[in-house]
Amino acid sequence: MTDLTLVIGNKNYSSWSMRPWLVLRHAGLEFDEVLIPLDESGYKTAIFQHSPSGRVPALKHGELTVWDSLAISEYVAELAPEAGLWPDDRAARAVARSIASEMHSGFPTLRQHMPMNVRSSFPKEGRKPGVQEDIDRIRALWRKCLTTYGGDGGPFLFGRFSVADAMFAPVVSRFRTYAVELGEEEQAYVDAVWGFEPMKEWAAAARDEPMVIDSAEF
Repeated sequence: MTDLTLVIGNKNYSSWSMRPWLVLRHAGLEFDEVLIPLDESGYKTAIFQHSPSGRVPALKHGELTVWDSLAISEYVAELAPEAGLWPDDRAARAVARSIASEMHSGFPTLRQHMPMNVRSSFPKEGRKPGVQEDIDRIRALWRKCLTTYGGDGGPFLFGRFSVADAMFAPVVSRFRTYAVELGEEEQAYVDAVWGFEPMKEWAAAARDEPMVIDSAEF
C-alpha cells in the first residue's frame, strides 16, 4: 500500500483523469487507484467521498487532498523533482506552464464536439463550427514548442516528457479518434505521445472498460 491515491473516472472517456495519471506514472511514484465510473448512478456521491469539488481527478496524500488535474501535476512535480516534469530553463518553463494552462481552460468547442473516446474511431465526425479554429491553435502551439524548445533532447514539446505533454495527451487521443489531418512534425509528436509507455498502458485499460452509450466529455 502507498499513501498516494489517485481518484479517477473512466479511462476511455475521462481526459481530466488521464493527465495526472500519466504524470504520476512518469514520475515513478507508487500510487493506489480508485476508479469511479462516471456513467453510473450515484457517482457524484461517490466522488464527494474523495474530492471536495465533486469532480475527478483528486489526489489523496495522507491527510491531504489535491484536486484538479493541473494542481495535482504541479504537486507531483514538487514530490518528484528528479522526474523533470517542467523544463529546466526558466523561459521554457514559463511557456510550458502557459500552454498547459491554455489547454486546461481553453478549446471548449473541440472538447464539446470531439469528446475523448480512446478505443473508438470516428473519422468523419466532430467537424462542427469552431472546431477547426481550436485544432489550428493547438497545431500552432505544438509547432512553436517543438521548433523552439524541442531541440535534440527528445520527441516531446520541450524535449523530454513534461506536464505540458500530459495536458495535451487527451488531444492526441482525440486527433487519432477523429482522424484530424496533421503536418509531418505534428504527426510525429502524436506518434511519440501515443507510443509513450504510460499512455499505452492507459489506452490498453481503456479498451477493456465496459462500453457506455453517452461518451460526452467527463
